[in-house]
Amino acid sequence: MFDRFGSDDGGVDDGDYEAARQRMVRTVASRVDDDRVLEALEAVPRHEFVPPDRRDGAYRDRPLPIGDGQTISAPHMVAIMADELDVEPGEEVLEIGTGCGYHAAVTAELVGAANVYSVEYGEELAERARERLERTGYGEVSVRTGDGRNGWPEHAPYDAAYFTCATPELPDPVVDQVRTDGRLLAPVGTGFQTLVKATKRPDGSLERTEHGGVRFVRMRG
Repeated sequence: MFDRFGSDDGGVDDGDYEAARQRMVRTVASRVDDDRVLEALEAVPRHEFVPPDRRDGAYRDRPLPIGDGQTISAPHMVAIMADELDVEPGEEVLEIGTGCGYHAAVTAELVGAANVYSVEYGEELAERARERLERTGYGEVSVRTGDGRNGWPEHAPYDAAYFTCATPELPDPVVDQVRTDGRLLAPVGTGFQTLVKATKRPDGSLERTEHGGVRFVRMRG
């Protein structure tokens, strides 16, 4: 079915994408403990978030270029991060690195679109993400252009924050904007990167756990 996907969607109906999306979910299911994450992946039309000439591979488990030197993460990585962040409906979540908007849409399925705040460094990427999110039913996700290292203080405190780009360390402003007992998740490192999950203690310090080596584009700014 993948090979039948046209680059301009000509002759491709929703059933083709639906079947491919279900196969994608089955592919990543063994990596995820929370069935809600799998339901979110099945609900979001990933092909709508990739460039038209990449849609034939939208549901393969691999990252894809989205322009401006950035990528959309592989489905298994989006699933793992959503599972590790362990968000609940109604929680407010900060995303650093909107990219194409796909990961924000998956998060929106878990907490509600109005509770997702995303910061994107690239102005064109941010604008295209807003358009895609609106078109696919996630228009209540808030996207701003800015330096992700500064977070988005106007909407703090957040219950959780995550990075879709590698950072040398968790930036203090983002840590400050997460409430006590809130969670942070990020690829940390300048060369070798590790997926780090942190829980904020009452004194503001972080309890960290590591969840394997990863490879993400570096945070810009």
